[in-house]
Amino acid sequence: MKKSILFILIFTSLLNIGNTQKDTLITAEQAAISVVKTLFDGMRASDSTTLRSVLHPEAHLQSSFTNKAGLPVLKGGSVDGWVKSVGTPHEEIYDEKIWSYKVRVDGNLASVWTEYTFYLGEKLSHCGVNAFHIVNTADGWKISHITDTRRRKDCITEMPNLQESLNDLMNAWHKAAATADEDVFFGSMATDGIYIGTDATEKWKRDEMKEWSKKYFDQESAWDFTTIDRAFYLSDDDETAWFEESLDTWMGVCRASGVLELTNEGWKIKHYHLAVAVPNENVDDYLKIATPSSKIKKQ
Repeated sequence: MKKSILFILIFTSLLNIGNTQKDTLITAEQAAISVVKTLFDGMRASDSTTLRSVLHPEAHLQSSFTNKAGLPVLKGGSVDGWVKSVGTPHEEIYDEKIWSYKVRVDGNLASVWTEYTFYLGEKLSHCGVNAFHIVNTADGWKISHITDTRRRKDCITEMPNLQESLNDLMNAWHKAAATADEDVFFGSMATDGIYIGTDATEKWKRDEMKEWSKKYFDQESAWDFTTIDRAFYLSDDDETAWFEESLDTWMGVCRASGVLELTNEGWKIKHYHLAVAVPNENVDDYLKIATPSSKIKKQ
């Protein structure tokens, strides 16, 4: 009995340690995001004290951009100068809207990648990404380094709806096949994207499929699949999505699944698998057609 009680106590202690480590990781991620939010709250309020509260005494600032000559430039900035400029009251609110947070944590170091759009009052100024290094100190988590990018084109102006965007991409992809739009169809796929069709021989990489399907895309319509339903699932960092869908096709109702990946060129289809949906009550008849009778085995 004593040995059993001792085992339970040891097991419970180990379980608590594991849970504590998990909670610590979650807390670190939340703390890193909170630090970034506090920084921009301080900017909007022109509050230099708030800004200083989340900056490490040895913090550095850098900006990466392309100059008028089209050359890449990395420019350093003064933290003191930035705090003074931003923290001094001014007529227009400095409003840096953050659209997403991607966080990685290892021990006392966190990195936070954020997409942003910067407004001077109501006027859009520029946009880009911020890359933060945030360190855990005796006084809490502090920003030790910020590098941002800056551009004036393709700026986000409202919170993106990722599910809607991905749904639009897949609808446009199917429409491209229906209208024989080769550029949109294959442009939506990653260069190493894979398409698996309903026939056992139909497995291609993107460019292989492009060559095989040329005769179809030379017509007014390659094939016409209409979506019946679709469901998306997203990774924690919102950079990978997988889905399932039902389609109305010339073969009847088909089912498909696939994977999309966020790349430097936007979301691309990495994998697509199409299958004919055969009702269970029709499987025996299907097997007689699809498989030689000598190989059909009753389960």
